[in-house]
Amino acid sequence: MKNFKRNLALLSALALAGTMLAGCGDNTTTTTDDAATTTAAADAAADAAADNGDAAASDDAAADTTTAEAASADAASAGTGITLSDTEGKVFNIYAWNEEFKGFFEKYYTVPEGVTVNWVINPSDGGVYQQKLDEALSGQDAAAADDKIDMFLAEADYIAKYTNAAVTMDVTSIGVQPLDTEYDYTISAASSSDGTLKGVSFQCCPSGLIYRRSIAEAVLGTSDPAEVQEQLSDWTKFDEVAAKAKEAGYLMTPSYAETYRPFANNITTDWVDADGNFQVDDQVKAWIKQAKNYVDNGYTLTGGVWSDEKSAEMGKDGKAMCFFGPAWYYNFCMGPAWDEETGSKGDWALIEGPAAHFWGGTWLLAATGTDNPEMVADVMNAFTANEDICSKLVSEENQFSNNTAVNQKFADDASYGNELLGGQNDTAVFVELAKNIKFRSTPYGQVFNEDVPGCFVDYFTGSITEAEAWANVDKVLDEKCPSITHDCSGYAAE
Repeated sequence: MKNFKRNLALLSALALAGTMLAGCGDNTTTTTDDAATTTAAADAAADAAADNGDAAASDDAAADTTTAEAASADAASAGTGITLSDTEGKVFNIYAWNEEFKGFFEKYYTVPEGVTVNWVINPSDGGVYQQKLDEALSGQDAAAADDKIDMFLAEADYIAKYTNAAVTMDVTSIGVQPLDTEYDYTISAASSSDGTLKGVSFQCCPSGLIYRRSIAEAVLGTSDPAEVQEQLSDWTKFDEVAAKAKEAGYLMTPSYAETYRPFANNITTDWVDADGNFQVDDQVKAWIKQAKNYVDNGYTLTGGVWSDEKSAEMGKDGKAMCFFGPAWYYNFCMGPAWDEETGSKGDWALIEGPAAHFWGGTWLLAATGTDNPEMVADVMNAFTANEDICSKLVSEENQFSNNTAVNQKFADDASYGNELLGGQNDTAVFVELAKNIKFRSTPYGQVFNEDVPGCFVDYFTGSITEAEAWANVDKVLDEKCPSITHDCSGYAAE
């Protein structure tokens, strides 16, 4: 018991000594003498605690409180430049599927002196990213120190595959703690089924209906967010407005897949039951029915959610009224709308729409076997606990951060607004929407939310029957989810 308390005190003190303040891009290090002094003090304190810790439980409680407060203060200044231990590696390898987080990292995180950051980026299309990541993780034990994965990114759709596997490590052991300012679902998503925390997310992703003000005015007679929300507050109203939009010469949505997430995010039964059987919730069936109706009646287009056809509808000549997306959607997916000459900047607004939901999100997971645990912890704390960095994600990047205090600060700021949305304070909207996020975890989320809906495109366009579409779902599940029992032949008749 004495040795345990002594080691815990040492770890806490050393972690605190390793962190320092510096300007972004400017490496300022603490002196060796300071570090030695802190270490010596930690030794003395640890010895004293080991000798006397069993005598009084109240002393333990006081020490725990002090350590927690110190760790919290340490995390709040993370990312501003730390002095790493000699045992840390010199190459920090990060696996990702795009450059979104890479851009934030390079702008706002100060890389410790002497460390080279190596990004390994593979596209997510067709499961390429996971395939390459899995190959690298399988060779982690035998990899040279400079080749080991230190941290990798994962999405909501498949994060459970990694948090419940030995390839990720308990980050509380390296100085990352769940914070009161983090959204609960982001902590749950980053944890294994037994509650072990494996990482963090730098963003929270409530999603809303992003509508074109000018088209709403033409179709609904108003562009005011409160009034538009009233007319689009449920799916029955939404479908009625879709018919009105068609009559007025507009599209309700830019893609058959546009409303998928609002429906699928509100399922009440899991995709796979406790016995490993595939099942389809009524919400998904309702989306299939709606999508078919929209395509048949010309309320939407047949391009996918990432298609050029859809993107073109964001420009000034676009005819689609309703898009759905979270804060990351603005800068990552709405480039045509931002274009100064051909875009539609200022002609948008944000509301909840017919169903509360969330979409996506990026988590940072710690790879088991990393030789850079101190830097892994520092990166994770920087993008969750450092309010300066989190504030820049909101003000400079139009993100909705994973820090409730930061988000509330912007929500309460009457002068803050989003240029794309005509000055509307989108953070204030998202603060409310975040209260309704429902998260269901499955290792096969990417298959269920991308591949399965994709099986119905030919059905929507009339090339195949619904029964044939469900047969294609069975083929996808055979290929990508072989452990799941499935038979979709009966769904088309329902």
